[in-house]
Amino acid sequence: MTRRELHLNLFVYPGGHHEAAWRHHASDPGQILDIGFYQDLARRAEAAAFDAVFFADGPALADNVRYASRFRLEPFTWLSAIAAATERIGLIATASTTYTEPYNLARLFASLDHLSRGRAGWNIVTTGAPQAARNFGLDAHPVHAERYDRAREFVDVVTRLWDSWEDEALVADQKTGLFADTDRIHAVDHSGPHLTVYGPLNIPRTPQGRPVYVQAGSSEDGRAFAGRYAEAVFTAHQTLGSAQDFYADIKARAATLGRDPSKVLVLPGISPFIGSTEAEARALYDEFNELTQPEYSLQQLHRILGVRLTEEQLDGPVPRELIETGGERGNGSRFQVILDIIDREQPTVRGLLHRLAGARGHRVIAGTPEQVADQLQEWYEHGAADGFNIMPPWLPGGFDLFADHVVPILRERGLFRSSYTGTTLREHYGLARPDSQYASPRA
Repeated sequence: MTRRELHLNLFVYPGGHHEAAWRHHASDPGQILDIGFYQDLARRAEAAAFDAVFFADGPALADNVRYASRFRLEPFTWLSAIAAATERIGLIATASTTYTEPYNLARLFASLDHLSRGRAGWNIVTTGAPQAARNFGLDAHPVHAERYDRAREFVDVVTRLWDSWEDEALVADQKTGLFADTDRIHAVDHSGPHLTVYGPLNIPRTPQGRPVYVQAGSSEDGRAFAGRYAEAVFTAHQTLGSAQDFYADIKARAATLGRDPSKVLVLPGISPFIGSTEAEARALYDEFNELTQPEYSLQQLHRILGVRLTEEQLDGPVPRELIETGGERGNGSRFQVILDIIDREQPTVRGLLHRLAGARGHRVIAGTPEQVADQLQEWYEHGAADGFNIMPPWLPGGFDLFADHVVPILRERGLFRSSYTGTTLREHYGLARPDSQYASPRA
């Protein structure tokens, strides 16, 4: 029996995941728009045999870009350049079901999967930023439930578009002159409550059949969506118990729907501060937090929790009684993560802001390489994770420390591969290549 090994993605954020990363002396803000920087970073992750690089995206400018590198490079352009500079590592792009159309999105991902020879993954999001609506001619951002209704229909349509060419449809027989078997190319002919798409797609079926379906969202709607569609789930948890509960819930939902739970990978985010001693790692963590700007951090807190606090309140307790848990905001998974921190730890406002500065609610670890490896192993072996999204506090140094010092420990313990055994993202994740739903046995 093949030993189960964990999966590792490099989650790339401009400059790094700590909100003050761009200010740190180890960072170079001038390189965060340089594609050569990202190509080199992806090659480093590929040399470490990471499953994928993951690039987040959103269709609106963040309100707090005044203080942090929170702009967005368009992911398909970015990952196409990464594909040309690498050979094996997976390429996961975020794309919204609320602010794109299924035919355009299906073409983009199919093109990326062909270009990369089977390394594309789709991080499916419904977009939580209300300011995006006015960029697309809408008066208001659709409510949470409506966004998920559209998302379910959207994924079903995109799946049919990717399946609309059977594998044998592309013939390209120079002798007979037959280029495509049109009996194996199928119209989608979909008309639903949110979408109308005829099809078929104008691109042959891709190397993976379909790009890998990734989902990030831990609300009730998000969990139900993940159980039905996701092949990998990105999630944020602060404690082992919370991660275990989520892991078990996602696996159970998949099993209830007749899916193999082992083929739904749960990958929490981890942001490591690494030092030769624990004290050194803690000092590095504190050094980054000292560079945070309260105005930025308080804006972030207001956006997520809906509570507007001032700098005069930084050293006082978080006013839990002012946080409303109902309504649209309360549906957000990150809202619940932060509320749990407040209820469990009762931090000061400043302490909470520092907790969130490192990775926006994902778990931050400060310790030696052995301590970081210990925590990853604990979560992995105790039903909390199938692997992790590694979120370096700053780039490239934060990633280099992890790749050079933690990855070798994981390999020594038999927890992570030394080299790739496959060429596609599906193969890295241990996922089968799906058949087209239109395929049928023919004589």
